[in-house]
Amino acid sequence: MNQTFLVTHSGGFHADELLSSVILTRLHPEAKIVRSRAPEWIAAGADRIVYDVGGAYDAETRIFDHHQRGAPVRDDGQPYSSFGLIWRHFGRDYLRASGIPETHVEAVHAAFDGSFVLPVDLVDNGALSPSTAGVLAGLTLPALLETLKPVFDDADPDAETRSFYEALAIARSFVEASIGKAAAKIRAETLVMDAIAAAGQGHILELPLGMPFRSAVVKAGADHLLFVVHPRDKDWCVTGIRRADEGFELRADLPMAWAGLTNADLEAASGVMGASFCHKGRFIAAARTREAALALADIAVAEALAERAHAVA
Repeated sequence: MNQTFLVTHSGGFHADELLSSVILTRLHPEAKIVRSRAPEWIAAGADRIVYDVGGAYDAETRIFDHHQRGAPVRDDGQPYSSFGLIWRHFGRDYLRASGIPETHVEAVHAAFDGSFVLPVDLVDNGALSPSTAGVLAGLTLPALLETLKPVFDDADPDAETRSFYEALAIARSFVEASIGKAAAKIRAETLVMDAIAAAGQGHILELPLGMPFRSAVVKAGADHLLFVVHPRDKDWCVTGIRRADEGFELRADLPMAWAGLTNADLEAASGVMGASFCHKGRFIAAARTREAALALADIAVAEALAERAHAVA
């Protein structure tokens, strides 16, 4: 059912109703956003969705507030903000309207909920303080969106409304980009799984282009893989695989003798014509051809296995 009005509170805005508005305006592009606390607006009506105001959570009558006693929580007890409630009830439809294939809707919905929606819910409810981000606290998304509020002495009566819509456009960009990344990660997983199967028990994973690969490698239990080779623009890359989601430790480093070298120096050190770059951190190298990249990877694998054997001995 198309709604005529999307009703949220007036006054200072926060991330949760801004991000809720992103979802709802995609599904109801003709609806008018009404920012009000007037009783006649924040009450249930067949022509509206009310969110972050209204004093109730009732999906049947389309009121999605979280400020009242007995406010809804997730299955694990963590609180919802209006954004979490709107995503819970309308997120799947938003993804379909955004062109996400039906087979990926549940996975993208869950990924976006955990990585993007939940942190906003927790911050809005005071269950998570941006201060935990240290010096980056002011650069968290909820904090950045609130910097777009008008300053205290802006006398323009339209300042709040103008600022809200400016912030809404920015919030929309973040939602769309984040969902796009989540969807791309799932598309990549299919390609990576195919490449893992093709690699067999080899230690090198060759991909048709650069893409997220670690989650698929972990899911496949492909602990034998040490390096990834893929094209990038006109070059080819050899990339290490991180041991864990956190930190930068790799399953295997590129050879120490290559660290920080380029072009002729790297060719001489590696013995591979076409080798063009090795980062001093030894997590990525580049070559001008596929054959050169695979040769670098073969040498790196041999050295890594020899080091492991020596360590065991």
